[in-house]
Amino acid sequence: MNTSALIAWYERQARDLPWRREGVTAWQILMSEIMLQQTPVVRVAPIWEQWVQRWPVPSQMAAASQGEVLRAWGKLGYPRRALRLHECARVLAADHGDEVPADVDVLLGLPGIGAYTARAVACFAYGQRVPVVDTNVRRVVARAVHGAAEPGNPSTTRDLADVDALLPRTRARAAVFSAALMELGATVCTARNADCDRCPLTDCAWVGAGRPAHTGPARKVQKFAGTDRQVRGRLLDVLRETHAPVERARLDQVWLTDPAQRDRALDSLLVDGLVEQTADGLFALAGEGGSDR
Repeated sequence: MNTSALIAWYERQARDLPWRREGVTAWQILMSEIMLQQTPVVRVAPIWEQWVQRWPVPSQMAAASQGEVLRAWGKLGYPRRALRLHECARVLAADHGDEVPADVDVLLGLPGIGAYTARAVACFAYGQRVPVVDTNVRRVVARAVHGAAEPGNPSTTRDLADVDALLPRTRARAAVFSAALMELGATVCTARNADCDRCPLTDCAWVGAGRPAHTGPARKVQKFAGTDRQVRGRLLDVLRETHAPVERARLDQVWLTDPAQRDRALDSLLVDGLVEQTADGLFALAGEGGSDR
């Protein structure tokens, strides 16, 4: 892979994303990485801007209630991420001097921080030479290096080794290269449309092989309409719109077509700790019920 060509392309074409600007802290980059998991940039950016103003350091988020954080999360989806980030903020404030660690192994020990997020923070916040692998990166490597239309099943060991072998030797160039590889997959070498005419990688193995079609199982497309995720979101919407616990009857109104599904969704919110039930049977966001259920 021509790393110099990719870096030069990135320096010309990179999107002006707010978390890439000067002065953004490691904590703020961590917030962006958590928000961006399975959520488009266009939805994340305005919420992230609000969070940076509201909780510029971990201790300020730690001082907020779980309910406040869930309410501020809005409709970003997968709200358990918000609770994990709140928990992470409490640990950073209590045990790390209100700072996000730079070491990957230490980052991996924080609540809600997995292999990708730990390396992304180490790379993008601290400029470390570590492989950063997300879905976009796996796709670019599969095509440019292995000549395959789609990557195979994820393998942390193999995927990290693939990207590590591509990293430039110097820390500064490695960090830019990691961002460039991710940007290429997000904007040019996409899953639905590989825009090869715009690609800076003239040595792509997949193009060289004639762009062979994917022969493995078809990618599963996640649906949303009618799923438990949609019902959970509707229930959370009701609770986010009020600062007082609500009666069960009010929640029942959000999904009348399938009461069993609604009950299942509510039970899952309780189990996940996103919603709590008060002693008198009312429902509220986590931390706002006034008593344990």
